[in-house]
Amino acid sequence: MSYPVRSARQRIQAEHAAVVEGVDRVATRIAEPWDTARTTDRNAVVDGLHEGLEMAGVLEYLPRVLVDVVEAIGCELRAQPVAAPPYVVVTSCGPILRATIDPGRLVIRFDAFEVVRNCDPRQPPAYRRQDGVRVHVSLE
Repeated sequence: MSYPVRSARQRIQAEHAAVVEGVDRVATRIAEPWDTARTTDRNAVVDGLHEGLEMAGVLEYLPRVLVDVVEAIGCELRAQPVAAPPYVVVTSCGPILRATIDPGRLVIRFDAFEVVRNCDPRQPPAYRRQDGVRVHVSLE
């Protein structure tokens, strides 16, 4: 297990491209009705993502992605993950998978939106649809 982050990313690319595509499709549907490139309605993004991922069957599949990635990097999970916190969390950027494994905390992010902060602290942040979905893997 010399390069777990790289191995995890490769596993997602090779075996779970349909999940990345599913997140991308849902995020695109959420952003379609916006009349600008962004929105300040965080709840619309988070709730829309959660509902859309659930309807598409992606949300219930995410724990399997986590199990597969952990096995692919040669580790074991302490418990069977479910499609809910602390293992799967839907945020304003996209779904996040988390697991505590022997070398540390594995975090897999599927970022479909980015948070754009305003320089005026009284203004709410905006959420902008990214071009595609960026998969970030870290071991903390």
